[in-house]
Amino acid sequence: MVARVRTVAFQGIDVLPVDVQVQVSGGLPAFTVVGLPDKAVGESRERVRAALVAIGLALPPQRITVNLAPADLLKEGSHFDLPIALGLLAAMGVISAEDVAQQMVLGELGLDGSIAPVAGVLPAALYAARSEMSLICPAKQGGEAAWAGEIEVTAPPNLIALMNHLKGTQVLSPPVPRVAEDAGPDLDLRDIKGQESAKRALEVAAAGGHNLLMIGPPGSGKSMLAARLPGLLPPLEPAEALEVSMIHSLAGQLTEGKLLRRRPFRDPHHSASLPALVGGGMRARPGEISLAHQGVLFLDELPEFQRATLEALRQPLETGRVSIARANAHVTYPARVQLVAAMNPCRCGHLGDPTLGCGKAPRCGQDYQAKLSGPLLDRIDLHVDVPAVSAADLSLPPPAEGSAEVAARIARARTLQRERYAALTGAAVGAPATNAEADGEILEKIATPDQAGRNLLTRAVENFKLSARGYHRVLRVARTLADLDGKDSIGQTQIAEALTYRRVGVGR
Repeated sequence: MVARVRTVAFQGIDVLPVDVQVQVSGGLPAFTVVGLPDKAVGESRERVRAALVAIGLALPPQRITVNLAPADLLKEGSHFDLPIALGLLAAMGVISAEDVAQQMVLGELGLDGSIAPVAGVLPAALYAARSEMSLICPAKQGGEAAWAGEIEVTAPPNLIALMNHLKGTQVLSPPVPRVAEDAGPDLDLRDIKGQESAKRALEVAAAGGHNLLMIGPPGSGKSMLAARLPGLLPPLEPAEALEVSMIHSLAGQLTEGKLLRRRPFRDPHHSASLPALVGGGMRARPGEISLAHQGVLFLDELPEFQRATLEALRQPLETGRVSIARANAHVTYPARVQLVAAMNPCRCGHLGDPTLGCGKAPRCGQDYQAKLSGPLLDRIDLHVDVPAVSAADLSLPPPAEGSAEVAARIARARTLQRERYAALTGAAVGAPATNAEADGEILEKIATPDQAGRNLLTRAVENFKLSARGYHRVLRVARTLADLDGKDSIGQTQIAEALTYRRVGVGR
């Protein structure tokens, strides 16, 4: 007899069906797993054996063969434990094969028969819902799977509870969707004294989803400004929350199966490798840029990152996705991020400071900033200088306007953008969500400046030698400035302010 149980394998965010076939036949006692399993899948036979012993069952002294079909697809991860165990129980006649025929199964078995969380439950649940199947997953991830919609989810804590549920002697309660709670109160802009121009740039960046680069000496407040950006951003829309949670589920970082509603904020150290930042490794896992999808990727000490690592960001920043090509896998992850970066003007950090002058100026600053390529800088919409805070600024009382007031303006601007692009494209799903995502065709409709603004922009393109990408990014920023001002058209004032955020040359 051959028992069959359904499960899945993952290639990026794509879910592929896997048929777990278990046969118990005559011959010398053996337990073999075939079908291109990796090390974790191959070791599942020992976990399955121990889990069955823990619930009072022993493997029959026969030949047990487990085939994971299709055989030419690499099977990775520990989530194959539970489907193999259920297939074995069905082949032994302990449970009915019909009970698991229409079930999608994922779970890792402990030696005591417990079922441990695994990566990828949310995308597997969505696939099961599309395939009109039920889902069996670990108890701690039932709330995650429940977001898949109209789908029957069984979330047992251990193998014996699952067997009793399938036999009808115990009824497991259906899980309810769960949402991650806020970690705590957000940091407030009132904590930052002075730096009004940097605060303005931060507000513009948050309102339009623009990339931002802050340049200033040590201690000027660059990291403090970046840390307060999450408190200015609106929560994720339902479709965005589901997409972001899918990526974190695949990475095994969805805490207790709770759906994310807060926009991600990732701040990797500058020693991060290229696979850690853009994704990769043996199993082509998502990197920091994908884990920051629909959120913020903060890179502090930008020139200290490896050159190749920074250059690998160029394509994802432009396309909103990252493709990882390996000998055994070719996967694509979403990577629509808002890049916020900070750097010192030179290695010592005091270039341009008359009291703490750099002894190697200006060559020191030129060499240090030249670590960043022109094409990468061209993809950053806002370049702002963050000067050192004076003693007079530090003695001032806290600013009257904090994060709550700024966030309210940002929310209004983002609502205006979302409604505008939904009306232009005729669809709420798939339309640009912010001005930073608008392409050239849409920009011609919503960001055409008046005659004075057009003349100013034309002169700036000729004088500063702006690229076509730089030209369009000026228009996107100007559109955001108009949205913050509540204006339908773009004038010379918005174009002029947008041009102040363009850096015309490295070290200048």
